[in-house]
Amino acid sequence: MVIVNERLRKTTWAGAIAQPAEEFSLAPLSVLSGKIPPGLRGTLYRNGPARLERGGMRVGHWFDGDGAVLAVHFTDAGATAVYRYVQTAEYQAETKVDKFLYGVYGMHPPGAIWKRWNLQVKNAANTSVLALPDKLLALWEASEPSALDLQNLETRGLDDLGGLNDKLPYSAHYKRDPHSGEIFNFGISLGSHVQLNLYKSDRTGKIVQKSAYKLDRYSVIHDFVLTERHLVFFMPPMRLKMLPALLGLITFSEALAWQPQLGTQILVFDRETLSLVSRGETEPWFQWHFGNGCVDNDGLVMLDLVRYADFEQTNEYLREVATGKTHTVAKGTLWRVRLNPETGKVTAMEEVVNRKCEFPIVQQSQVGQPWRYTYLSVLRQDADIATELLGAIARYDYETETLTEADLGENRYPSEPIYATDAENPEQGWILTVLYDGNSHRSEVWVFAADRLDEEPVCKLELPSVIPHSFHGTWKSA
Repeated sequence: MVIVNERLRKTTWAGAIAQPAEEFSLAPLSVLSGKIPPGLRGTLYRNGPARLERGGMRVGHWFDGDGAVLAVHFTDAGATAVYRYVQTAEYQAETKVDKFLYGVYGMHPPGAIWKRWNLQVKNAANTSVLALPDKLLALWEASEPSALDLQNLETRGLDDLGGLNDKLPYSAHYKRDPHSGEIFNFGISLGSHVQLNLYKSDRTGKIVQKSAYKLDRYSVIHDFVLTERHLVFFMPPMRLKMLPALLGLITFSEALAWQPQLGTQILVFDRETLSLVSRGETEPWFQWHFGNGCVDNDGLVMLDLVRYADFEQTNEYLREVATGKTHTVAKGTLWRVRLNPETGKVTAMEEVVNRKCEFPIVQQSQVGQPWRYTYLSVLRQDADIATELLGAIARYDYETETLTEADLGENRYPSEPIYATDAENPEQGWILTVLYDGNSHRSEVWVFAADRLDEEPVCKLELPSVIPHSFHGTWKSA
């Protein structure tokens, strides 16, 4: 019998985070309906904060939870799954004493303020995953990645990818070129100045080139855009209250000050040399995630992103998620932007989906290339924007300017949609999402035909235990 923390049973979605997640070893999955497509062969990986409480103390922000990775393997014999916490050194130390010992994004550990000075920050390893030929990387914003076994998710330890010397951070939002296999990523270093580190890796993940660019201030840069020629970064108008953060007077989250008068800074880098091409500025907004980008026929960079009016509202909403009850309205909507890469100047901008949404993705074969469809998670039409999580997945068609929605039903909460190309027919794709069903308090994997999202899923699989709401995932073909 599952005992749910009554303090968190304020909303249906809160059932998924009421208790720390339970790991499970490799187990066969029962098919609840439909059948697994014969061309769906490979592995779905997902990462997210799975432990939001320790020793009776709740984390301060959703971003603070300990990361756990889910792997769902699809083979000729059926589907199996395994779910394990990332065994970082910090996770193991806190598990040993059953209490928080480190600072994270939105919290300090219990104890005297003076103990927080220059306190070590925990590698939460909870944001995304990068599947390489011989290992899986669990990614976080501010440290080296953790390497895991591709099959059983056993943690092997930190991995410097042959180039993350001096503990350079490796961000959660890499981009992989579908043709060359090159992997691009970045990390923000804080020291005597703020530095944007750029990395280029070969298809094995080994860093083969890197560069550094000095920023004029700190800002939350969570994601970027890859095109055939460029890396494009949008730096929101923010500053960091450095001294009170270092002294432990406020958390890192509280130290981030929104300053719209600064405008959004645009940085365009050459993807071959990793050198700056242009720097521009546009109106203030905040974004966590981009969908995709490419160079159009006029030589302009075209990209899409989920845009918020400011940082404060979305950050507060995400902080509230960890409490099991939200009340802040934070509406991010899908926008398309065009800019001149030689000048960094925005030439056109329009909102294309006026619905609260997040986690825009395209199929991997189109990353950095022209694309027609962006897949994303959206708020259900009848849902309360302040109190509900995203409860549907959808596909926006830029050619017909239409949104096709898969309504999953009341009290069901999907993860970011992940595109999987069919192994037998490259023209066929599947959309996979890990869903928490608040009606039955269980988690499932639903598989949709990518071109028929508004139809019933072709397959539903039951997972052995509840998977807390996660952030990002990937698909690795067999």
